[in-house]
Amino acid sequence: MKKLYLVRHAKSSWKHEGLKDMDRPLHGRGVNDAHSGSQWLSEQGEIPNHIVSSPATRALHTALIFAKNFDITIKEVEVNNEIYHSGTNELLKVVSKFDDKYESVMLFGHNPTITDFVNRCIDHRIDNVPTTGIACLKFNVGSWKDIDKKAELVFFDYPKRRNKA
Repeated sequence: MKKLYLVRHAKSSWKHEGLKDMDRPLHGRGVNDAHSGSQWLSEQGEIPNHIVSSPATRALHTALIFAKNFDITIKEVEVNNEIYHSGTNELLKVVSKFDDKYESVMLFGHNPTITDFVNRCIDHRIDNVPTTGIACLKFNVGSWKDIDKKAELVFFDYPKRRNKA
């Protein structure tokens, strides 16, 4: 069994005009949501074996906040350039190359690809994975290269859901 956590980066800031999309930082609310989401996962005992992130500043910063709260060192966070601007097929290729020594991997990326990828893998539909949204998929396979379209949605969590509790 392989478990894939798909995380859309936290809320980003648009206040710095002239920045390239790749360089947009997190908004203050995004930083808070990333801490809240990673702390919630820790409380649930949902800590991945490995973290992989898009190189975009907002995604990588989100991943580093999660890593810190999971007691995973920064050097253990893998940056994969193929995630930025990928579609679902490209993301599937990225996932299929994960090392099989990892039973669970958390991937930080962008919409619409995160939402589209989740919907490709499950039997029902999620309208949108919001910023700092986390979808956990369980695949009944022994190797990442055998990941196919169907998975069990273990949970889907996001800031507004957590804040209602």
